Amino acid sequence: MLKKLRTVIYHVTDIATAKAWYIQATGLQPYFDQPFYVGFDINGFELGLDPDNTYTTPGNHTVSYWSVDDINQVAEKLLSIGAKLIQPRTNVGGSIHVSIVEDPFGNQIGLIEGV
Repeated sequence: MLKKLRTVIYHVTDIATAKAWYIQATGLQPYFDQPFYVGFDINGFELGLDPDNTYTTPGNHTVSYWSVDDINQVAEKLLSIGAKLIQPRTNVGGSIHVSIVEDPFGNQIGLIEGV
C-alpha cells in the first residue's frame, strides 16, 4: 500500500531554465545535477526535473500538494517569478486550505496549508 509522497517529477523542455526557476522558487541548490535529471531534496522528499518527455502528453491530470505554512506568501513568491495562478486559496474543510499554481513549464504545483 501507499506509505507517503516520496518523489514528484516535473517534465520540462528546457532543464537549465527549469533548474534556475526551481532554485529561485525553493531557495535550494539541487543535490543531483545532470543534463538528464536534476533533483532537489525538499525536507526528505524528491522534487525532480526530467527533460525526457517521451512518455508525456499535453495536459495535467494529477496535482501533488506541497505542505506550506502560508499559502498566500508562497503563491505570491511563485507568481512573482513567473508562475500562473490556477486555483486561489480555497478552504477544503476545517483549517485546511489549498491553492494551485502552474510553473512556466506547464506543471501544476499544489500547495496545502493547515492540519
